[in-house]
Amino acid sequence: MASLMLSGAEKLTLLNNRTLNGNGLGFTASDLHGKGFQKMGLFATSVAKIPDSRRIVVPKCSVSASRPTSQPRFIQHKKEAFWFYRFLSIVYDHVINPGHWTEDMRDEALEPADLSDRNMIVVDVGGGTGFTTLGIVKHVDAKNVTILDQSPHQLAKAKQKEPLKDCKIIEGDAEDLPFKTDYADRYVSAGSIEYWPDPQRGIREAYRVLKLGGKACVIGPVYPTFWLSRFFADVWMLFPKEEEYIEWFQKAGFKDVKLKRIGPKWYRGVRRHGLIMGCSVTGVKPASGDSPLQLGPKEEDVQKPANPFVFLMRFVLGALAATWYVLVPIYMWLKDQVVPKGQPI
Repeated sequence: MASLMLSGAEKLTLLNNRTLNGNGLGFTASDLHGKGFQKMGLFATSVAKIPDSRRIVVPKCSVSASRPTSQPRFIQHKKEAFWFYRFLSIVYDHVINPGHWTEDMRDEALEPADLSDRNMIVVDVGGGTGFTTLGIVKHVDAKNVTILDQSPHQLAKAKQKEPLKDCKIIEGDAEDLPFKTDYADRYVSAGSIEYWPDPQRGIREAYRVLKLGGKACVIGPVYPTFWLSRFFADVWMLFPKEEEYIEWFQKAGFKDVKLKRIGPKWYRGVRRHGLIMGCSVTGVKPASGDSPLQLGPKEEDVQKPANPFVFLMRFVLGALAATWYVLVPIYMWLKDQVVPKGQPI
């Protein structure tokens, strides 16, 4: 499993030109996304080269900037995501997970969450079919775990899993959690942030529901640098950059923020196409109570009627873009089979 731990306290880049440090895999500049949020075109401008021996990732090397987070992608809307998973839930565990979110990836991504006590209260936000929850209940009693998702179709799959029969399973919104302040010991969310219209609000909610000393663990995509993958990523859903995750956690009030890189074994550490599950970010709540971050109204009102034509257009275009990310892991698996071990792919 390709992974790397980065700490927010170790100069992990925000938007003020600090640098991103890391070591362990020696990703080259072209393998990792990065750089600030300048409003640039879709295509490349320049790439900075760094010696592999330095094993330092420099965010300014990105070949383009992502679409601003404030402009949600076509499936980065709650209504589109609801219907997207209405159909995807049918094949999610058998078609999507094998290419993007394997059991060994799940277990490695959950390791920083420090699920060290079976009596911990854990909330799994965006828990979907319960695949990530199966990893949680290896360490925590199922009766202490709550699975929350906006998709009843995904949750129906979770209810069918025997190890999860004692979990609480509820419908809800990641940006407006139905838990009291200082409720849980651990907050876990895997494969959900990419659909949040306002990621900062969701992470602020993670802070609110945790107890003093509680830990949040958000697992999600990373942004691609390959131009065609960038295009489809920006059409489909949110693929954050690593420094965005860190900034969201720190703004919400978390301390000891760390990022661990993950990816399928057959990618051999390659990140240029982006990853639907590419990092596990953790932070510790340093004080009781609500987050110090104050936000305005929610970005998206799900009760507001949607234009049927606009809804259908966004849904179809987003779903078509998602097809690219069904093909990418197959392409990378074939390369892994053909290219001799030890050589870059």
